Amino acid sequence: MAATTYERLKLHTTPEKFYVEACDDGADDVLIIDRVSTEVTLSVKKDIPPSAVTRPIFGILGTIHLVAGNYLIVITKKKKIGEFFNHVIWKATDFDVLSYKKTMLHLTDIQLQDNKTFLAMINHVLSVDGFYFSTTYDLTHTLQRLSNTSPEFQEMSLLERADQRFVWNGHLLRELSAQPEVHRFALPVLHGFITMHSCSINGKYFDWILISRRSCFRAGVRYYVRGIDSEGHAANFVETEQIVHYNGSRASFVQTRGSIPLYWSQRPNLKYKPRPLINKVANHMDGFQRHFDSQVIIYGRQIIINLVNQKGSEKPLEQAFATMVSSLASGMIRYIAFDFHKECKNMRWDRLSILVDQVAEMQDELSYFLVDPAGKVLTNQEGVFRSNCMDCLDRTNVIQSLLARRSLQAQLQRLGVLHVGQKLEEQDEFEKIYKNDNFSDGFRQDSIDLFLGNYSVDELDSHSPLSVPRDLKFLALPIIMVVAFSMCIICLLMAGDTWTETLAYVLFWGVASIGTFFIILYNGKDFVDAPRLVQKEKID
Repeated sequence: MAATTYERLKLHTTPEKFYVEACDDGADDVLIIDRVSTEVTLSVKKDIPPSAVTRPIFGILGTIHLVAGNYLIVITKKKKIGEFFNHVIWKATDFDVLSYKKTMLHLTDIQLQDNKTFLAMINHVLSVDGFYFSTTYDLTHTLQRLSNTSPEFQEMSLLERADQRFVWNGHLLRELSAQPEVHRFALPVLHGFITMHSCSINGKYFDWILISRRSCFRAGVRYYVRGIDSEGHAANFVETEQIVHYNGSRASFVQTRGSIPLYWSQRPNLKYKPRPLINKVANHMDGFQRHFDSQVIIYGRQIIINLVNQKGSEKPLEQAFATMVSSLASGMIRYIAFDFHKECKNMRWDRLSILVDQVAEMQDELSYFLVDPAGKVLTNQEGVFRSNCMDCLDRTNVIQSLLARRSLQAQLQRLGVLHVGQKLEEQDEFEKIYKNDNFSDGFRQDSIDLFLGNYSVDELDSHSPLSVPRDLKFLALPIIMVVAFSMCIICLLMAGDTWTETLAYVLFWGVASIGTFFIILYNGKDFVDAPRLVQKEKID
């Protein structure tokens, strides 16, 4: 089986079935989805009924089960990003979520509302920018990983051979993945950022490509997901590959970023920047070692660049991270702490050169991947820089862009694009090298959990998973306020011998009511969390 999926598709809909027709040259395959039994079968074009309603689509994202039953998610719009070694790369820009059911009359009012909320969650995730795919190229692997594969791997379908860390619709494709004969309809979709530019230096043209692959393992939003899980998956892990293509030669430089790999949290509250909390009872070394064992296997040596503050609320995390690396005592792991905010305060960005100079020799040792036009591997990258700040955003972006630029300088010199001694001047594209996914609310986190299969919907559950019992202290709050206000009115109606005495009563009950309000508010400060889904089932 060739490692491609069908590029041109038509969706034919009848009350009983969905027919997905492959329209590529010479194709006769039709994927049939029974809307009643949910059975998936492979057929041919002559079985499409002429009465079906027809529309073009650009891919099947997969299926998901909600309260009302199953839904089919398809790509309805796409935008061409560019060509990658003669392979077209697309961004999915619009989707449609189609119900298998023809009516919602079988649902109660509560189920109907829950189903509407779940649909809103799915559409919320689909509205996030950054879903990419190719029908002919494996976007989930780096050039170096693809260069070290077997002929059998090359013959696998795109879904089978994909790095599952980066297949964001892997859960949605679970039914199709179980049937190899329909894999050409199963389109792996990457979430992250891809940009391609044709550049010219000294009259020599080359392609500069950047691919950021966001892991779907322990994915989440700012503040809601931190640290690692029991499998060693770090929150918000991203693999970023910078690629240069010049005269048939290809060079690649890979970096990673991810949350500090300990068991810690930073739950949102009324404060702008919640204090991080390290779990005091968890076995940190177990998860920590699992994380770095897998990273070493995949990437080789690990140069950790920890950019968190070395004082204040971030200090305990920096100390704990350094202690864990020291305790692990692995020759494959180096740890560098750089207090970004302290070193660069007052906008002293020039001081970033301190860090770049510190790691320059290490970067030269790690090298980069390079293959010549004949396909001969000239150099391999021997490890990666693993950078982090608190949420793997701004500070991490800056450092990774500087290291990427330094690698690009070396690559272009070796390829002969840059003259001897010539320096690579500022590249504006690198200032925008990564998309800032600065997520901020609980609804989005629930949406991600639902989309990735971390939560599954059970329509037989009599209790709505979206309802949250009200805390008694919040029920008591209005009662206390009413009583306090009533006492103030009584004080006015039963004025004392002097206005001074009356004023004292009013002030007393007024201060008491306000004080009570803030006591309750402080004790219940986490009430700003959005309603959370009940995590009933973890689907691997």
